This record gives sequence, structure tokens and C-alpha cells, in this order.
Amino acid sequence: MSALRSRLFALFQVLFTPLYALLVLMSFWLPPLPRFRFITGYCCICLVAARWICGIRHRVIGRENIPPHGRPHIVMSKHSSTWETFALNFLFPPLAFVAKKELLSIPFFGWAFRLASPITIDRKAGQDAMTQIATQGRERLAQGFWIVVYPEGTRIPVGTRVRYKTGGARLAVSLGAPIVPVAHNAGYLWPKGVLGKRPGVITVSIGPTISPEGKDMQQLTTEVETWIENEVARLGNPLQTGDILPA
Repeated sequence: MSALRSRLFALFQVLFTPLYALLVLMSFWLPPLPRFRFITGYCCICLVAARWICGIRHRVIGRENIPPHGRPHIVMSKHSSTWETFALNFLFPPLAFVAKKELLSIPFFGWAFRLASPITIDRKAGQDAMTQIATQGRERLAQGFWIVVYPEGTRIPVGTRVRYKTGGARLAVSLGAPIVPVAHNAGYLWPKGVLGKRPGVITVSIGPTISPEGKDMQQLTTEVETWIENEVARLGNPLQTGDILPA
């Protein structure tokens, strides 16, 4: 049944994504923030579809840790699923995602993503990649965006752990922007790939703000990694805990 529901959701995305992407392309004339809000309508619809087709729901703890919308922050999140790339947009002010440049060339999705004001990096640029992030990061903060960084660098299979990269912490130090850490267990219910989606309740945990003041990038990275990974371990596997929310 889970395999069938996963295939149905994939079919929904295949049919729906090009249509919404065309609408996004027609919104090129809008200012960055209104355009971003229109684009995230796609994320909302996908989350609703995942709920009704696959039975994937979520709850949030730590909402009180989300700072007021005045000073821009950097969100550093666990990255074990596609789910969080959709859901983070509805937990925080408008977000600029740090992403690899290659994503922009994906038909339909990449074309629309370009208009969402991401911070794109060329991984072949070496040390210049950090300069690219800092330059674009200042532009996005000035436009009113917060910045999202996945410190693991790519999606990591649930239950495994890699050393966090220092780019997000370096950006926080460079821009003087506090960090909001985010942990979740979405990878158990929405793993990488078309198949494997399971019904259940994803838990998202938002941690206290971490200030970059008086810390170097390695100290800051370690502090963020420690909080996220400890919280991920605490949240556990929703398939084992049997978390259920009412319909």
C-alpha cells in the first residue's frame, strides 16, 4: 500500500509541477518577496497532497524559539528528506535557500526555483564559492529574506551522520546573523527517492537562537551540530513510536 501511495504522489508531482512552474515563470515581473510567496504555494499544495495521498502529517515544537521578524537570521536544518525543503517555508519568514547551481538546470522545477531568489553556488569554484555565498547572502538579507543552509551539504540517509560543513557558520560570522537550528525526523517517513513514503507524523523541533558573537566558524559549527544531532536522536523514529494525529 505504501508503494502504491508513493507512486500516486510521484504521479501527482509529475503532472502538477510543470503546470505550476509555468505559472511561476509568468510571475517574473513581481518583486522578490511577493514572487516568493506565490512560488511557495507549490510547496503548500505538495504538503497537502502528501497528507491525503501518503498520510504524512507533521507537528512543530519550539515555535517560541522563532525570533521576531525584525533582524534576519540563518536557519540551519537537518537534511534527510525533501519534506523539509517544502515545510520550512511555512515556519519562518521568506527564505533564500543555499543550493548548488546545477539545480537551476532541472526542467520546470529549476526554472521556477531560479525565481525564488535562492543563493546558488558553483561547487567547482573552490574557495570562491564562499565569496559567492557571502555576496548573495548580503543581497538576500537586504531584500528581507532569511537564509537556509543545510550544514550536511546534501541529503543524508536517516540514521546516518556526517560531519557538518563550516560554510553556514562562516556565513553567520561574516554577516553577523544569528542561527536558528532545526531538527526533524522526516527522513523516516519521506526518504530520498520516489518510493518509501510511509504514513505517520513528522516532528519538527526548532531550537534556541545561537549567536555567532565571540565564536569562530568551527566552534559555531560544533554547537549547531551538537544541538541538531542530539535533538534528532531524541525525536526518534515515528514508525516505532507510533505517533498519530487525528484526521
